[in-house]
Amino acid sequence: MNNTKTITLAVSGDAGSFSEEAGLVYAGREGFAPSMIYAIDMEGVLTAVEQGEAQLGIFPVVNSRGGLVQTAFEAMGHHLFTLVDEIWIEVQQCLLVKPGTTRDQIKRIASHPQAFSQCERYLKQAFEGVPLKDWDDTAKAARDLGAGILDAQTAVIAPARSAQLYGLEVLEKGIQDQHPNLTTFIVVKKL
Repeated sequence: MNNTKTITLAVSGDAGSFSEEAGLVYAGREGFAPSMIYAIDMEGVLTAVEQGEAQLGIFPVVNSRGGLVQTAFEAMGHHLFTLVDEIWIEVQQCLLVKPGTTRDQIKRIASHPQAFSQCERYLKQAFEGVPLKDWDDTAKAARDLGAGILDAQTAVIAPARSAQLYGLEVLEKGIQDQHPNLTTFIVVKKL
């Protein structure tokens, strides 16, 4: 019989996000089974924790290349919570496209602003002049591309796992400017 405790964990991203990955790593390290709430952003995570919908929340606060995650600090200013722990994970950004889309067909790139800052040099060299469209979450951008909300001439920067989940192709892996590309996530609970 499995005696693993289940804990409701709110993550700041969609399925396939780096926050989900951090949550799974943390759950494995702490020995619990996570029941995920995909809160998409930090405000959603902290609201879920504050209202008791989630026992724990996890979201990124700083990246070794992109610096402070501004939206995290803005959300933290609106909520009361207790810091439980932190976890570092290596983030590998990937360029994802609809199957069959080639590099020269890409007319715009969508992702979270933090992903753009982590891939700044790559984007300037490989896609100079291509418009960048801010999205709430890297994995949500992948989901929206897979669902046709973003058109086929759009590429997204997201985790490789998002390509598997949403029927996309990985055009290029490891496009972040810094190797390793470390992000600190914090784990929080209700005050």
